[in-house]
Amino acid sequence: MIEEAQAQLIHLFFLDAAHFVYRPFLGFLYSFTPLFVKASAGRKRYNVLGALNAITKEIITFSNFSYINSHSVCELMDKLKTHYRDLPIFIVLDNARYQKNEFVKAYAKSLNIQLVFLPPYSPNLNLIERLWRFIKKEALYSTYYENFSDFTQAINQCLEDTKGKYKSELESLLSLNFQSFKNATIIP
Repeated sequence: MIEEAQAQLIHLFFLDAAHFVYRPFLGFLYSFTPLFVKASAGRKRYNVLGALNAITKEIITFSNFSYINSHSVCELMDKLKTHYRDLPIFIVLDNARYQKNEFVKAYAKSLNIQLVFLPPYSPNLNLIERLWRFIKKEALYSTYYENFSDFTQAINQCLEDTKGKYKSELESLLSLNFQSFKNATIIP
């Protein structure tokens, strides 16, 4: 599929959700004396469902403050179909229940979108997982946000900056190199 996407025969996307909880994201700090970190209290959540184009690195998102569910996935597929009508669309995604159910599969089929499910427990094969880690590092680690609005705005701004400010940094991070393992047998 990667070769087909590089040859511009298909659009290939990696899809997953990130659930950003309004709380401290601690970075790394070494100190000989205890430090107190100002932190927000609460359990507010900002959910971002994203689809990352494997070739252009463009990100299409759907976000909310409640839950990501199968209807959210279908809304994101609608956005993809609207933006990418010229070629077949393939979406690589994990086995989350809200993604791998009959409703989503039928909806994808009605839009003529192919869903490709990853093997269980293999986030290393989902390219967008690297993006979510980068967003947390750049926008959230070791940063205090006075209110939830500032918190969500920082995430949205970081996502927007992937097109400009962070573009060169993300080129190497979001490369299409995946680590694979050969079947190994332990010999006593």
